[in-house]
Amino acid sequence: MAKSLRSKRGRKMRAEKRKKNAPKELARLKAALGHQGNGEITMKDISEVATVVPAEKLNVNNDGKMDMDSTMNKKTLLNEHGQYPAWMSQRQIKKQKAKRNPKTSLGTSKGKGKRKKLSW
Repeated sequence: MAKSLRSKRGRKMRAEKRKKNAPKELARLKAALGHQGNGEITMKDISEVATVVPAEKLNVNNDGKMDMDSTMNKKTLLNEHGQYPAWMSQRQIKKQKAKRNPKTSLGTSKGKGKRKKLSW
């Protein structure tokens, strides 16, 4: 797909736009990083180019690792509250639960015994 004349023209126009705006973007980036003039950088200039996050919000330890709000078990992928991570889909959660507790997984009928025949 995506080979129609309309999409080809759209890609071509976006490429031309990138070429046209590249020198301006580079100049803004260099100005924000302080490579031009006196080298002073203001947060206002940088915030136009990139997202600025204060260092206090990062929660970085001295060893360079980030503090996580909750700890997750590597094997079960559950946190201390018994919740799965937000990035897991329901299908992945179902597979993980089946892996964790094989007795209740779908497809196995251990412990049910024989079924009685119904007579009409």
